[in-house]
Amino acid sequence: MKRSILNYTLFTILSFCAGFAGAIAFNRLHNGGGPFIKEADPTNARQASYRMDGADGPADFVKATNASKSSVVFIKALSNSTQSNTSIWDPFGFFGNMGPVTSSGSGVVIGQDGYIITNNHVVKDANQIEITLSNSKKTYPAKVVGKDPSTDLALLKIDADNLSPIVFANSDDLQVGQWVVAVGNPFNLNSSVTAGIVSAKGRNINIVQNEFPIESFIQTDAAINPGNSGGALVNPSGELVGINTAILSKTGSYAGYGFAIPSNIVKKVAGDIKEFGHVQRAFVEAQVTEIDEKLADQLNDESASGVYVLSIATDGNADRAGLKSGDVILKIDNRVIDSRAVYEEQLAYYRPGDKITLMVKRGGEAKQIDITLTNEWGNTSTEANKSIHSDVLGADFTAINKIEKEKYNADGIRVTNITGGRIAQMNLPEGYIITSYNNRPYDNPDALIKAMENSRGRIIVQGIQPNGTRNTLTFFSY
Repeated sequence: MKRSILNYTLFTILSFCAGFAGAIAFNRLHNGGGPFIKEADPTNARQASYRMDGADGPADFVKATNASKSSVVFIKALSNSTQSNTSIWDPFGFFGNMGPVTSSGSGVVIGQDGYIITNNHVVKDANQIEITLSNSKKTYPAKVVGKDPSTDLALLKIDADNLSPIVFANSDDLQVGQWVVAVGNPFNLNSSVTAGIVSAKGRNINIVQNEFPIESFIQTDAAINPGNSGGALVNPSGELVGINTAILSKTGSYAGYGFAIPSNIVKKVAGDIKEFGHVQRAFVEAQVTEIDEKLADQLNDESASGVYVLSIATDGNADRAGLKSGDVILKIDNRVIDSRAVYEEQLAYYRPGDKITLMVKRGGEAKQIDITLTNEWGNTSTEANKSIHSDVLGADFTAINKIEKEKYNADGIRVTNITGGRIAQMNLPEGYIITSYNNRPYDNPDALIKAMENSRGRIIVQGIQPNGTRNTLTFFSY
């Protein structure tokens, strides 16, 4: 379903376990209350009687559940939240109160030695994370190995051995109409299982607020609710095909639309974070767009598919390889590209330095173009995380890359992984780019951190919001 179809009066809501809904559910359950529960409707009754045809004959959902349930864990995330209204006289909330906020979600064990994958939104604001195993009920403190806001994934680690890692399936083999099972902890109801089918693949629902979002979701009608975030979507054999991430709903609860990150993306992101500390993202230095009816008319091709090349970065890898504006990309290494979401998903599987072959259509003729993929800074190296963390400011700071500099025609420092401190109290959003601090431009994170940590008096911040708009903010610090 195209983005225009999804963009009706429904709210797009992450299946929040780290957000407001998860916090409410947790507090209600632990204060004598509970989530609103209504009698089973015909849909749920019908799902209970469904059967699948396995390789050896009829089989129910028991096999999928038994093979995956011990790999899904319960996550409790604790964070501090400022309970105050800041103003120009108290911009950093020094006179406000900090209150604890507890939220919950799910995760999936991917390594016997304690590695667990979950959604970034489950843990992004957490000061403390606890993991409870489903089989032993033991609870462990967890540390964040790395986060990737572009895919809404985070890798955690607990000090435990002999865990039950889930088996990964190839999500490319998943078919629309195939049975799937969602395993997680909705409303703190531990180890819950729901079943449904794959409703669609390659969905882009525009919920990842990041400079380079990767959205190519598996859509399913298996019931997903607050607390399912980070849990497993498995096939009839109990193998991981996706990480449950989002729902589309008017109420914040299940309404028939659930979305999961494909397991192939999960595997790539987890592997990169474990090896490098962050994801090695590969780029074709060109801007592409969907081919809608209007563009198809302009191309004089009613059956046009693929993605249309809007522009090429000067002297970038696409320019050097011979890709041109107006080309239509049909395939990446023999994988058919029928949407921008699928295009971005396929690029997400590669690392800088990898070589790919594009099948493009130019003027009615098919051409093959070989391109060596680059990183965000325009070279082919796999690099360590360039972010610098400040405990005082409570965030990571990274110089913006080549692509962003060209896009905004400016230098700047991106703020990410906001966990508290002055950045949170200034209400700067995740991904905000600081282009000027007290009327001085910065392109070095260390220099900006030093200036911000030592500032007193009137402060002026100029920058770029995650949506690309520019603004100027004024504060006063004591």
